[in-house]
Amino acid sequence: MAKYSSFEEMQVYQKALKFAVNAYLLANKNDSISKNFGLKDQLQRGALSISNNIAEGFERETIKEMIRFLYIAKGSAGECRNMFTFFNEMSYLSDEECKIYKSELFEISGQLGNYIKYLKNLEKQNKLSQKTENS
Repeated sequence: MAKYSSFEEMQVYQKALKFAVNAYLLANKNDSISKNFGLKDQLQRGALSISNNIAEGFERETIKEMIRFLYIAKGSAGECRNMFTFFNEMSYLSDEECKIYKSELFEISGQLGNYIKYLKNLEKQNKLSQKTENS
């Protein structure tokens, strides 16, 4: 897709996958989270959803579908940020721990947003060149 030959090459995918691994580890080692199956499951599913949606969008092989799945991944990053705010409010994690996780998520969201803008511009250029060719 565009400037990558596989989703594994994408820096945002790599960061999202690393985040998912860290979230899984946290969910298993933090007693307050691990003992609450609903929270643990929600965190793990939300965290993995970010990289999964990047991968799925890439494999759809169209700019429109890639953009759609990047928005879903961005939404999952927001969901995870909310969970970390909740964990902090419930005193499941310290302010500093939450800040670290949320900082990673803000970075991932920013990269997703930038890539969405890039793809939208690419899509616009493709439409303009098709109009020119058809004229």
